[in-house]
Amino acid sequence: MGGMEKSPHFVLVHGVGHGAWCWYIIRCLLEISGYKVSCVDLLSAGIDRSDADSILSFTDYNRPLIELISIIPENEQIILVGHSAGGLSVTHAIYEFGERIAVAVYIAATMLRSGFLSDEDRKDGIPDLSEFGDVYEFGYGLGEDQPPTSAIIRKEFQREILYHLSPVKDSTLASMLVRPGPAYALSNAKFEGEGPSIDRVMRVYIKTEQDRVLKEAQQEAMVRRWPPREVFCIESEHSPFFSAPGRLTDMLIKAMELKHGGVLGAP
Repeated sequence: MGGMEKSPHFVLVHGVGHGAWCWYIIRCLLEISGYKVSCVDLLSAGIDRSDADSILSFTDYNRPLIELISIIPENEQIILVGHSAGGLSVTHAIYEFGERIAVAVYIAATMLRSGFLSDEDRKDGIPDLSEFGDVYEFGYGLGEDQPPTSAIIRKEFQREILYHLSPVKDSTLASMLVRPGPAYALSNAKFEGEGPSIDRVMRVYIKTEQDRVLKEAQQEAMVRRWPPREVFCIESEHSPFFSAPGRLTDMLIKAMELKHGGVLGAP
């Protein structure tokens, strides 16, 4: 590769309700290993002060990621990583910037080639938490007679559903920082047309084997429908960035290393 080698740049995308903060351990471990890392807050997440009930378009919600990728220098190869609903953000970015992305990694993530176009898409990609009871608090920015515009898992259920294998200190931090996500915008995410690089970007899926949010059967169904290059498995609940950060970091580096033989970032 010689002088044409591109330096790796990990871009980490959170799931609904989380923010850039959820990657703090992974960012630290990757940077200690010498890699450049960016963590993005999507609209209404983390320190972004947008109101989730006002976000009705997935394109608007995902704009911070698109803007970030647009300014990453050409001499950096992007390893784009999405957790949970962040998989939708990753797929959207592949449509927009497929030629810039060396590897796309989906962690317990919604990996649907075209977003939510069918009942099967919704069955595979949307969590069903009904077994836990009335777990959501909804916002109705369009009115009580319209579909909810935001959603958050009630605090008393968060550890049981999201973080049951994580250190208590991390689930406590999360309970202080999780915010409602733009449910309406996410449920209407659709990627139409044939992006020139949508099937040329190398994808890796990381399955979480103790997941109570995106069940293992749902993850397997999405992998079958749109097969990635590799599937890794991690003994974790839905939040391996807390429960298994060292193992997850190793997997992200391994995913990056799968792209070899020529200029990294080229198809």
